[in-house]
Order: sequence, then C-alpha cells, then structure tokens
Amino acid sequence: MYNLHCHSLLSDGALLPSEVAMRYLDKGYKLIAITDHADYSNIQSVINATLEFTRHWPSDAKIKVLPGVELTHLPLGQFQPLASYARESGIKIIVAHGETPVEPVVKGTNTAALKADIDILAHPGLISEDDLKLAKDKGIFLEITSRKGHAKANPYLVGRAFKFGARLILNNDSHQPEDIISPEELVAIALKAGLSREAVDRIYKELEQFLKQKEGE
Repeated sequence: MYNLHCHSLLSDGALLPSEVAMRYLDKGYKLIAITDHADYSNIQSVINATLEFTRHWPSDAKIKVLPGVELTHLPLGQFQPLASYARESGIKIIVAHGETPVEPVVKGTNTAALKADIDILAHPGLISEDDLKLAKDKGIFLEITSRKGHAKANPYLVGRAFKFGARLILNNDSHQPEDIISPEELVAIALKAGLSREAVDRIYKELEQFLKQKEGE
C-alpha cells in the first residue's frame, strides 16, 4: 500500500523522516512520499533536506520513500512558480493544500493549484464542478483523507469525482505518530465516504501505474 502525503519535523510534523518511514513500514506500507509544507520562506531548505534524505535512503529498504512537498496557503499567483521550482529541483510528488472547510484557505486556491504542475490536490473541500473537470483533464489526483476535519468533505468529493471522472487517491496526511493508520483503516474511511471496494481497487491500480512512472523518471 501507498501513502503520498506525510509530514515530518522538516515542517509541522513530529518525527524525523526516517521515523516516519519506519512507522509506515510497521503499519504495512510499501511506499510513501515525504511532503512537508512549503512556501517561499522555506521551500529551498525543505526541498534540499528532503532530497538529501531520500538520496541516502537504502535502495534495498523494505519501504520506498519518494521526495515530495506540499505547497501550502500560497497567494494564488505563487502556485505555478513554486511547483515548477520543486519539479526542476527533483521533487517527485507535488501536493497542493486545497480548500479544506476547516482552515482559512484563500478562495480560488483549488483552481490555481490545479493549473500548476502538481500531482495531488489535498483535501479539496467542496470543490467546484469546473475544478473537477480541470482535475480530470490534467490527470491530477483529488485526495480522500483520513485527516481529522479535512475528512468531513470526503463524501462530497466521492460523489462528484465519479460523476466527472476525476482521479482519486487515499492519503493519511500524517503529522503525528497517531495519524499513521494502517492501510486497512484508510480503506475503511474511503468505504465510509461512499467508495465501493471495487472502486478502491481501481484507485490503487491506477496509482501503481503512476508510481511506476515516477520511480522511472
């Protein structure tokens, strides 16, 4: 199983990246991405530290770790330049912090993020039909999350994503040790939000193809 939205003490998480990886391995995951929060104030240091960590992660480790970043609470015009900077620097997984209903996120963030070079729009809240179509057209994953508060919009997203054919992804958005739940618990949250078991299987198959491409880059 996979989780492409994990935080460490490089931003507001509680654990070193190595401990994040080991705790995910203990829960049964095969691959994660370290995706710490970043804006113009810290993106260089976060990217450098994340890349340094993943470069030295053993290639024969039982869990793979990809370098990522989460572009968070940005002014709308900053998503594209920072996404481009992250991609050019070698970041594999670019997450954008979407318009969750439980934080004061700037209106228009979902649209601006989807127009940038990102892979995942995290907890997009009550995402509009236009943004659902944009996500589908660009092949960007929309996140079903286990994160408390953010998860309130999961049922809304499930119902509309299938209507418009947008891609979904299941993520933990972990910050603390207790956020790192098992793959089975994560799937249970997706099922509660309205996904079928067959739909979950399709999501993971599609994600596997995406990850093969990322690992080959």
